[in-house]
Amino acid sequence: MSLRLQATCVLVGEGAVLIRGPAGSGKTSLCLALIDLALSRGTFARLVCDDGVIVRRTGRQLLARAHPAIAGVVERRGLGLVPCPHEAAACVRMIVDCTPDDPPRLPEPADLVAEIDGVVLPRLQCARGAGDAALVLAALALFAEPA
Repeated sequence: MSLRLQATCVLVGEGAVLIRGPAGSGKTSLCLALIDLALSRGTFARLVCDDGVIVRRTGRQLLARAHPAIAGVVERRGLGLVPCPHEAAACVRMIVDCTPDDPPRLPEPADLVAEIDGVVLPRLQCARGAGDAALVLAALALFAEPA
């Protein structure tokens, strides 16, 4: 069974980051900042989907892909929908939730994971969108290998 999420997904190296949050929370800005930062460090990075990710459990992993109607486009504030190189699918290694408020300084252990369709993944909360790209890359490096 597939689920459609209001989320953005970006592949960095061999693992994807699923970025969730309400409209205007910085999902796309964080995605584009992650791509730019990873590429500047010599790491492969590419959009999977912007703001309409389809996820499906495959065994113990979560596979993310773009809805065909929005594959290969990203919404840039003030510019609208613009083409963007993308990957057809990627295995999600981490979830980032864009929140309107600063996340807790010392999150509870239960806040460090999230479950989607029975797959439990590491979770990070961010409030500044693009400003947290380096933090997200560092966290992703900790979870590069599947569980």
